[in-house]
Amino acid sequence: MKLALISDLHANREAFSAVLEHARAHGAGRFALLGDLVGYGGDPAWVVDQVRELVQQGAIAVMGNHDSAIVTGPLPTMREDARDAILWTRSQLDAAQLAFLAALPMHREADDCLFVHANAFDPQGFEYIQGRLEAMRSLHATQCRYTFCGHMHEPKLYHLSGTGKAGEFVPSPGVEIPLLPNRQWLVIPGSCGQPRDGNPAACYALFDMTTGLLSYQRVPYDVDAAAARVRHCGLNETVAERLAQRLLQGE
Repeated sequence: MKLALISDLHANREAFSAVLEHARAHGAGRFALLGDLVGYGGDPAWVVDQVRELVQQGAIAVMGNHDSAIVTGPLPTMREDARDAILWTRSQLDAAQLAFLAALPMHREADDCLFVHANAFDPQGFEYIQGRLEAMRSLHATQCRYTFCGHMHEPKLYHLSGTGKAGEFVPSPGVEIPLLPNRQWLVIPGSCGQPRDGNPAACYALFDMTTGLLSYQRVPYDVDAAAARVRHCGLNETVAERLAQRLLQGE
């Protein structure tokens, strides 16, 4: 069975729709949503409803820092654009949608897999995995062979051998990577709704749980339409324009 790993949707309806269609066309039978369903994008209610429906069908979903901020309020450390988007997003969600976000777990374990938004060593702290040091700290914090996480908006792959040797890899889209069973693996699929590597195409990954093959995917979508939704959603015009440009430029 193929598992679609989708993270950092950020209320981007166009990107999420394209990724769902692509994943299903490539054999995905199950979905894991790795947090930050909302924030930045112009369609939070639609995205939350889609994720809630997937969860009802058996998908895994965990809480991201933007999802948490919707429930508890923006953190003081959040940038102005993120804070404004959080406050606007909260006004767009009904009680049931807010309750769904509030009930999301910080992490889930299933079939030797850990699903978490930021890291395994402090899921609620939302510390970034910016390199090998944080990745190894995360891998040492779990007994699971596979850790799937988001938060970082660029695709990356880390591994830890039985002898303690660490490695990291920047994957190429569409290339199957065998996740060897004698290692631990940390998979960051990149952002579906707001990639930040200079390429606006949506990111996600497919993991074949039978063969152990992982592939990172890039999915072009109507980024102009997504940017237009942000511009006209009701956010402050200056903030909305900055967020729209980030989508268009993949940053």
